Amino acid sequence: MPDQIAQPLSKGWRWPSPWSVGAAAIAVVVLLPIVAVIWFALTPTENIWPHLRSTTLPRYLRNTGILMGGVGLATAVIGTCTAWLVVMYTFPGRRWLQWALLTPLAIPSYVGAYALVDFLEYAGPVQTLLRDTFGWVDAREYWFPQIRTRGAATFVMSLALFPYVYILARAAFREQSGAGYEVARALGAGPFARFWRVGLPLARPAIVAGVAVVMMETVNDFGTVDFFAVQTLTTGIFSVWRQGGNLGGAAQIACVVLSLIVILVTLEKISRRKSRFAAGARHQRPVAATPLTGWRSWAATAICATPVLLGFLLPVLVIVSHAFDAGEWAAPGLIEAVFWTLTVCGTAAVITVMGGVFMVYGVRLSRQRLPALLMPVTALGYAVPGAVLALGVLVPLVWVDNRLADAILALTGDDPGLLLTGSAGVLVIAYVVRFFAIAQGTADAALGRVSPSLPMAARSLGRTAGGTLRAVHLPMVKASVGSALLLVFVDAVKELPATLMLFHEDTLATRVHAKASLENIAEAAPAALVISVVGLAAVALLAHANR
Repeated sequence: MPDQIAQPLSKGWRWPSPWSVGAAAIAVVVLLPIVAVIWFALTPTENIWPHLRSTTLPRYLRNTGILMGGVGLATAVIGTCTAWLVVMYTFPGRRWLQWALLTPLAIPSYVGAYALVDFLEYAGPVQTLLRDTFGWVDAREYWFPQIRTRGAATFVMSLALFPYVYILARAAFREQSGAGYEVARALGAGPFARFWRVGLPLARPAIVAGVAVVMMETVNDFGTVDFFAVQTLTTGIFSVWRQGGNLGGAAQIACVVLSLIVILVTLEKISRRKSRFAAGARHQRPVAATPLTGWRSWAATAICATPVLLGFLLPVLVIVSHAFDAGEWAAPGLIEAVFWTLTVCGTAAVITVMGGVFMVYGVRLSRQRLPALLMPVTALGYAVPGAVLALGVLVPLVWVDNRLADAILALTGDDPGLLLTGSAGVLVIAYVVRFFAIAQGTADAALGRVSPSLPMAARSLGRTAGGTLRAVHLPMVKASVGSALLLVFVDAVKELPATLMLFHEDTLATRVHAKASLENIAEAAPAALVISVVGLAAVALLAHANR
């Protein structure tokens, strides 16, 4: 067969198949930016590491650590408590609240930050109502908490990110056996004791995994912390690179971020290394929800509704109130931003999903060790902040750009300048690396559900490996592939740090950031509303998949 897994060359050696080579090549492309960041940090043109270490780096580390700890703790409490309530009890509004608790994922945290400041600032509706009610003339006559603080940034990011913990904790609580809770109740354990001693220990791996994702997203954030003037490692990368013009120093800060991510992932794995959780061999009885009555039922409704109101409805109402008053909808800049967003993010989604399917299928087909070892490593891209990946993509690209410009200058006598840097193709590469884990994980799960007998039958009938993929696998996994396309597209639409650092044209995310940074919420509102609508599509898909 022309696409046979491997052709023997001699005893003990086999030529690698094209599928194996392709899978390895994709892995190298995904990992190259991370390697480039490390290399550039170790070989800077101008070493400013001693200066960073003695001046700004401690402040960046302190703010980043406090944000990670605060957001991680808040999301763990909100996500776990709301998940426990919707699984274990019935109360008014429970049916729609269990899905509404996912909706804050549709609102990027930087959009929530703009909405919160607009709602609570001096000229906003809250302080205006207070002045009108009590007859105050100006801010000197009353006290109101500062809005643009580290605490406010923690608050906004917690409301935007708690669904990561909620969805994993909810799945963990639903999969537990109801028999354990019945035994605990028979032994006299009250509601809190059953949660603390039975439910929480069993759901801990899922909760810890969700909190780890939240902390990674916190490190990645730029729009929120920049708007609230909180200096973190990510803002430090922007400052050293774009304002100071020092790529080596930015790469060194990026390596600090990478080290934090590696430590976080390692601690998460160590924390559950000795834990073993298994269901019984027999069919386990699901948890039966207990009806709540009286004030307890309304308290449960209020606890679950509050994150939805603050994390989704409030930002949406603020955005909509400005979007309908703005003449921005017909602005050429918005139309161009929509065009570039659809073009770049759509292209990245298609390439990412195609690469994910190809890699997973190639690894399964070739059964060789190197691609199999490289495939899990490609998931690291999702854990790496967008600002770090932007550096990793830019460093090798600038080298290629300079060599290309030198070659053209030598041939034609004209200096074309940098041709690739700042182009849409660079941003597509960054998105592919950043979100490859989504496509790879979805493809791996989907192809794993295909019965091995079906492709074997196709191969026995003369189908090639590629023909088998097209005729057998893709029709059976098209729903999962479509879901991956949508999820990658939506994440790319919301991605801000990499887009700001790599692309010279406006996208929806960069337009929202640019307008809001100038305190022009009205002109930022239409683009923010479009991003939110796109995000709701992904939330609806996520809710459907988790029914």
